[in-house]
Amino acid sequence: MEGWGKIVAGVVLGVAGTVYATNEEVRRRLPKSARDLPDNVRQRFENAVSAAREASTRRREEILRDLAAHEAHADRIAREAAAARLAEDEASNVTESTEEGSA
Repeated sequence: MEGWGKIVAGVVLGVAGTVYATNEEVRRRLPKSARDLPDNVRQRFENAVSAAREASTRRREEILRDLAAHEAHADRIAREAAAARLAEDEASNVTESTEEGSA
């Protein structure tokens, strides 16, 4: 039975919205604050959308900066690992050549 309250509220709002949208006399008789409500809601929605887009843009830029920093770090680690492998290879080549010379 809890859902019935939401259904009834939705129906009442739907009927009120329909009457407001289709009946000029009803709109004229409403207090000014009620007549301005759709404009206020629209303005708040537009402000919220604008703020969300700005926040999304800032977050996207932050993510791209983090990815660039991560890639730079990964590249540095890869270069260090390659240098370490090269040093190991050179050390093993020196060891092999000294073993061959003593055999």
